Amino acid sequence: MKVPPDRQKPKFFDLAVPFFLPIWRRVLTAVVPILWAMVELANGQAFWALIFFALGIMAIWKFYTADWAAVAAQAEEEGR
Repeated sequence: MKVPPDRQKPKFFDLAVPFFLPIWRRVLTAVVPILWAMVELANGQAFWALIFFALGIMAIWKFYTADWAAVAAQAEEEGR
């Protein structure tokens, strides 16, 4: 069963979705893992600190490189 191109499922770590159109959600999604990495580092858990820091940096990169105008247009087209 083929999915129409306009209704394709997002990729695994695709953050360019209408849910993240408000800027506060993007900031919160990027800042919380970095803050948690600091908590883990303070507790001596360098491995988990690295994991959460990497997730925060990856979220920042995905949000920075996303085409938010296209996401907003798609959300408007779908009626969200």
